[in-house]
Amino acid sequence: MIQIKVTDREGNLHLLDGPIDMGLNVMELCKAYELPVEGTCGGMAMCASCQCYVQSNHELPEMREAEEEMLDQAFFVADNSRLGCQLSLTKSMNGLELELAPESY
Repeated sequence: MIQIKVTDREGNLHLLDGPIDMGLNVMELCKAYELPVEGTCGGMAMCASCQCYVQSNHELPEMREAEEEMLDQAFFVADNSRLGCQLSLTKSMNGLELELAPESY
């Protein structure tokens, strides 16, 4: 198990415990805790409704082309933007700090 810190769109901090042996990603973990992350495309990097800002210095996997292309089209993108559906939970993510991006509609 790892713990991730997520700040929601109202500024509230949530501590999420996530298993690293189930193949979950950040979007799925947020949805399990009923945070307002839609994941409209089902985790295919095609909608950006799970966009978040990485607030800690964790080393994360490099973005794949599909994620880069989706973020090029998304609203409220920052240098630290990532799609939660593309961040599979790993042991090295323990303590990761994220902030949910504003809704784009």
